Amino acid sequence: MSFFARAFLTLSIGLLPSLSAADESGFLQSLQGNWTGTGTVIRRIGMSPINVTCTFASMATTSSLSMRGNCRGLLVMSRAISADLKVSGARYSGVYVGPSGGRSGLSGRRQGNTIDLAVHWSKDVNGDRTADMAIQKLGGNSLNLRTIDRDPTTGKSVITSDIALRRL
Repeated sequence: MSFFARAFLTLSIGLLPSLSAADESGFLQSLQGNWTGTGTVIRRIGMSPINVTCTFASMATTSSLSMRGNCRGLLVMSRAISADLKVSGARYSGVYVGPSGGRSGLSGRRQGNTIDLAVHWSKDVNGDRTADMAIQKLGGNSLNLRTIDRDPTTGKSVITSDIALRRL
């Protein structure tokens, strides 16, 4: 390999982390805005789903996404929900505050138009402290937020929240 080819290859490899961060920046910016929608939430596996109406405001920088929202159901229940994510290279990490108010850890990566996250709950939820969360961009003006937990009795995956949002 020639000197120039080696130099180009070395320079290209050195730029890879910043290029992936730039790719994430565009994706994060596309999630910024005000969102509203409906969906279902299961408070505990085995219970009936609750229909909810949600609103979210999301702010994005080149390396972070912050979502603040509120979901209402059963005419009397209203809960604040938030997620704060930072991206480093291709890895996402952050904090989720759900309806119970506890600060839970998030970590994962983006695949296509979906940020796939592992959740480490702040306390036992459905018999353990882990679940999966996905923030999926559907077209330019739609998002889907989904949480999947494992039924402690059967071991099967159960969708515990599924919220479809559209940009205002």
